[in-house]
Amino acid sequence: MTTTTVDIIWLTLGSFIILVGLTFLGEVLRSRQDANAQNPVLETYMTRVQSWWGMVAFIGLAMLTGKIGVTILFAFASFAALREFLTLTTKAQADHLSLALAFFVVLPLQYFFVAMEWAGLYAVFIPVYAFLLLPIVSALRGNANKFLIRVAETQWGLMITVFCVSHVPALMNLRFGGNGERAILLVAFLVMVVQLGDLLEYFFGRRIGRRKIAPGLSPKTWEGVGCGVISAMLIGGGLSWITPFGIFGAMLMAGIASIVGMFGNLVIAAIKRDRGVKDWSHLIPGQGGFVDQLDSVVFAAPIFYHLTKFFWAA
Repeated sequence: MTTTTVDIIWLTLGSFIILVGLTFLGEVLRSRQDANAQNPVLETYMTRVQSWWGMVAFIGLAMLTGKIGVTILFAFASFAALREFLTLTTKAQADHLSLALAFFVVLPLQYFFVAMEWAGLYAVFIPVYAFLLLPIVSALRGNANKFLIRVAETQWGLMITVFCVSHVPALMNLRFGGNGERAILLVAFLVMVVQLGDLLEYFFGRRIGRRKIAPGLSPKTWEGVGCGVISAMLIGGGLSWITPFGIFGAMLMAGIASIVGMFGNLVIAAIKRDRGVKDWSHLIPGQGGFVDQLDSVVFAAPIFYHLTKFFWAA
């Protein structure tokens, strides 16, 4: 058993301990309220924590299987998220072939390039080649009705759910001092600081939040975001031992990833409001669908990847 495998096991156990603490906190708050009273915020918080138990187990198992397991996990997440996203977009029969290419050619190729560590390809494949190819395929069908809207929404779906998300397993391609084995731990670091920061932002925002960031769009508050980012930085500092960043570097990277992710969540909220839906789907209890769950990671992953590659990778 390698040192990295041992660290993954400890991280998974540590995540479960954190979830025990979060669950205990929720139960304490629940016990203090009137037996007949209903607190929607607390119940949503508890449902999210309960869902996280399963997600931590899945991510932990994927990491134990190594690079292939993590890549397959996020490829599946991208497929499900792309399906959710495109379900709420404008489409015509003329787009059927381009949609099939998006799901069964573009998406698998993007993750194949990531698995093969072909950074030059997965960095430009969707923003350049898919961006140019798919509109041509739709245009050849001869339907110009709402063409720009149809094409733009497909491009947005691919960028958000495939291109950006693929940067999470792409972290495993980075090398630090010639040792690439431990790069898989960066996946755990990114997911933990972003998602736990989100969870704590939700909790504090509903408990002490007063000033909304975007009234009418999202219940996020400046107080909640501040507490969430600070919490993510503290968690990042505590996880610095699995990164090449050092304590202060880990705190800084966690803070950047967290705040970018939270504002990414705001962008996704704007899209949902425009589409007139609360959640992209109801696949994950208390957290909607894959797009709802990945919204923060979507925006944080490319920024985190490129900062890490520029400042720390060999």
